[in-house]
Amino acid sequence: MQVKDRVQTKETPEITDGMLVTRTLAGDQQAFETLVRRYNTPLFNFICHCLGDYDLACDVSQQVFLQLYISMPTLRTGEPLKAWLFQVARNRCLDELRRKKAIHFSDMESSSEDDELSPLAILPDNQPLPDEMAERNDLQQKLRAAIDALPPKFRSVVMLRYTGQLSFSEIGKTLNMPEATAKTYFQRARPLLRAAMGAHWRPEHQKTEA
Repeated sequence: MQVKDRVQTKETPEITDGMLVTRTLAGDQQAFETLVRRYNTPLFNFICHCLGDYDLACDVSQQVFLQLYISMPTLRTGEPLKAWLFQVARNRCLDELRRKKAIHFSDMESSSEDDELSPLAILPDNQPLPDEMAERNDLQQKLRAAIDALPPKFRSVVMLRYTGQLSFSEIGKTLNMPEATAKTYFQRARPLLRAAMGAHWRPEHQKTEA
């Protein structure tokens, strides 16, 4: 009985990115699909916000995962892939924006994690009613405009934090800056976002701090 209880309470070890890479290289296609599912949503949100084009974001997202698949034999499997993926995504977005010359995005050039994420950043889809969807889209547009209006050195940090849901350590690795610098930029950007969002920011922001 005691042995049985021990078996029942034994925790299943987490499957790391490195394990999934190793399994993919060994021919396990489902392992790669698991990696895609693990990072697809925050990565796509980040790309879509950068480009402002849903269809193009779909294409770039596929390119990022294709580059992941091709690069697997040379990747270091001892650490998570999140920062690497967002660095690739950032570079792909820069390439697209330079090619299209649609907007100037030089701000993405690189020069405590317990902080809350804005509820306006990633709004879950729980099949909202049409009027709720309209309000949600309006808030998303206001947030996008507020982020785009930030000083260049703050903007990419905020985008990675809100739309990509990266930790400050991951942001630092993605942008090649110290973690403390990433956190400082984020903290300095928050009052600017609050001011830009006005009444739309305050109720939701206070709710997350409760």
